[in-house]
Amino acid sequence: MSRKKSKSPIKPTRIKRKKPESGGRKGPANKPKRPESAPVEPGKGEELPDIIEALTNAPGTASLFGDGDELAGPNPADIPSTLPVLAVRDIVVFNYMILPLFVGREKSIQAVDAALAGDRYILILTQKDEKVEDPNPDEMYMTGTVGMIMRMLKMPDGRLKVLVQGLARAKVKRITSSDPYHIAELEPLIEPEVPELTSEQEALIRSSREQSERILTLRGISSQDIMSVLNNVSEPGRLADLIASNLRMKVDVAQKILECQDPMDRLELVNSQLLKEVEVANMQNKIQTMAKEGMDKAQRDFYLREQMKAIKRELGDDGDDSEEMEELKQGILKSGMPKDVMKEAHKQLRRLESMHAESSEATVIRTYLDWMIELPWKKLSRDRLDIKKAETILNEDHYDLEKVKERILEYLSVRKLNPKMKGPILCFSGPPGVGKTSLGRSIARSLGRKFHRMSLGGMRDEAEIRGHRRTYIGAMPGRIIQGIKQCGTRNPVIMLDEIDKLGSDFRGDPSSALLEVLDPEQNYSFTDHYLNVPFDLSKVMFICTANMLDSIPGPLRDRMEIIRIPGYTEQEKTAITRRYIIPRQVSDNGLKDDELEVSDKLVAKIVREYTREAGLRNIEREIGTLCRKMARKKAEGEKGPFKVTAKNLYTLLGPPHFLDDEKETSLPPGVAVGLAWTPVGGELLHIEVTTMPGKGRLTLTGKLGDVMKESAQAALSIARARADEYGIDPKFNEKMDIHVHVPAGATPKDGPSAGVTLVTALISALSNAPVNPEIAMTGEISLRGRVLPVGGIKEKILAAVARGMNIVLIPAQNKKDLTEIPEELRKRIKIKTVEKIEEVWPLAKA
Repeated sequence: MSRKKSKSPIKPTRIKRKKPESGGRKGPANKPKRPESAPVEPGKGEELPDIIEALTNAPGTASLFGDGDELAGPNPADIPSTLPVLAVRDIVVFNYMILPLFVGREKSIQAVDAALAGDRYILILTQKDEKVEDPNPDEMYMTGTVGMIMRMLKMPDGRLKVLVQGLARAKVKRITSSDPYHIAELEPLIEPEVPELTSEQEALIRSSREQSERILTLRGISSQDIMSVLNNVSEPGRLADLIASNLRMKVDVAQKILECQDPMDRLELVNSQLLKEVEVANMQNKIQTMAKEGMDKAQRDFYLREQMKAIKRELGDDGDDSEEMEELKQGILKSGMPKDVMKEAHKQLRRLESMHAESSEATVIRTYLDWMIELPWKKLSRDRLDIKKAETILNEDHYDLEKVKERILEYLSVRKLNPKMKGPILCFSGPPGVGKTSLGRSIARSLGRKFHRMSLGGMRDEAEIRGHRRTYIGAMPGRIIQGIKQCGTRNPVIMLDEIDKLGSDFRGDPSSALLEVLDPEQNYSFTDHYLNVPFDLSKVMFICTANMLDSIPGPLRDRMEIIRIPGYTEQEKTAITRRYIIPRQVSDNGLKDDELEVSDKLVAKIVREYTREAGLRNIEREIGTLCRKMARKKAEGEKGPFKVTAKNLYTLLGPPHFLDDEKETSLPPGVAVGLAWTPVGGELLHIEVTTMPGKGRLTLTGKLGDVMKESAQAALSIARARADEYGIDPKFNEKMDIHVHVPAGATPKDGPSAGVTLVTALISALSNAPVNPEIAMTGEISLRGRVLPVGGIKEKILAAVARGMNIVLIPAQNKKDLTEIPEELRKRIKIKTVEKIEEVWPLAKA
């Protein structure tokens, strides 16, 4: 490849080849070795003066800018048509560039050995992805640089350290072999000669030199010697290669410059990179100047403070107070408070400085400032917005609860698309033991946030929410602010447990105080009485739990999104027990995973015969009892595994608490089975009606509430109005008294769900016709005979299945609630809907 000779007095040295000693692995013995302590890091472009100094002064290397014969570059005919390939990471090698490379991969070591065994030529190609350990041809750029291995040193760890000089660009035609190393068939890229430079081209060359000088000046480097080198390089291609080899560029940008064959186009690309580097250097210089000015001010302030301390010592007013005040001041500045809040904090600090340290008011202000400083005014946890991972976490922690999980994943999705959204207020409503509180912990874990639980059961003091005013002795912030400080972030998940059990008295109404806390339109400026400054709660995710919604005040309930969590079916309880409860109890009782063997059939038997609830607390207690029994055996020296069988189950847990044969096979006239909803799940409700000679008096017993008493009166009116339809004496109210009783008289009972059951029991007693014992029913009645909808359908059907009932009558308007009933549960019981009371008796009578 022919190249115009440079007119510069600084001439490059011709590389003198010598036969390598000991198989070409060591350089000439009369040359000193390059220092091991200052290797050039591949891929990290060095400063322009550093590389030139390294090239001109490095011992044992050929100088690129020294005296000697001029090197015009290798003739294309001298370069073999096939060469071994050395793949490099994170760096692009240019012509005239001399740099050390560390070679550690087996293929690369063998490629270097092959080059040293021949004429020392090697083709250097850059990987597209630096993480690939063994790149194939598709993972390397196909344009690279033919290099000469000038020196080689073998490291103690087996790697090679080679000094390489770029000689000529080359393009790979094809890779002829990849084992044991890559061999490429190549075509040298001949650089076109530049004719007489135009004024525009000359301006581009000068601009490149000026930008290089600017970079050196901004970095505080003496540029005289370096600029003399750049000024003496008149060939645009060579100047572009020299500057590009020392610029900090990404691999793809450097590769684009390498592949550009036209010298002026290449120099233009390099000039654009120089302009970017000048901007970066300007910004660095500006930042350093600002930092220096700030440091000068800090030194001045320190000097003045030391003078103030000396004056106070002379006045006898010295002590630890000044240091404490300085710590408080620095804490206020670093806390990230809003401007208005910081203004109040500085005001209190000035008051504290003017007080005697031992005064009671100083103690109050000092405690107040400590609270202000320790609150996370700006610190936020980073949300884990990986929807799939969050779904996996929720599924790991909880079985079923699809609606709840879906709502949480919807929240995360919206949060991912709109980070500025306000935190929702969710309220989980359901019986005890269904996992409401633990679900809150899972939500916090899936979000990657801190979790804080606050029990509201029995809370009667408004100050528990809003805090006490600082005028009171022992005043503290409210529990909301305390929880946020404890979490250390402004966006934790705070669970307000048992919100339906809030109380109120002369000290205030906590539920009213919660109105501001749980309103996304107001809580961005929540004011605690103790702090007396606004604190932003809009980033907090509040989750409330309740067993009953009726006792929650309407305005407070309106601010929450209600998510109902009904009870579990027997199959769900069995699956949860197997997946979660047994492993937890085994671990808690000191057993190993394989030391307790309980079959799925036995787990289902325990669920069916020892528990009858909506939640899981009793089944957890029973499994805990089993584990304790086995733990005692292990402690006494027995070896596991300990197997629970149908024979020893009753020995371990005692007789069953519930039996399937408790269900009556027949009912006497006047008795009907109803379904009721309670805070702990669904229950069967037996309603008994008996008649006796009298004058039509109606007696109600069983601790019934006002609603059930009104339902009984309505049932009696319907029976009298429709006596002919049911074959009842129309004048029965003149001849007999009626007594309605609901067993379990110690338990208060109220609600509209018993209306249909009361009518059925009353008709059964008056017509002396028994009711089918396999049927349970629920629904409210009107005087016109309509069957009105009621709530808690899923819980009621769960109770009917658990007690072995075969048929359930529900209002027709509750048909929509059947979507919540699992398919396997609907297969175990017949569900019939009724619209009018006339439809009930034909279905219910035996």
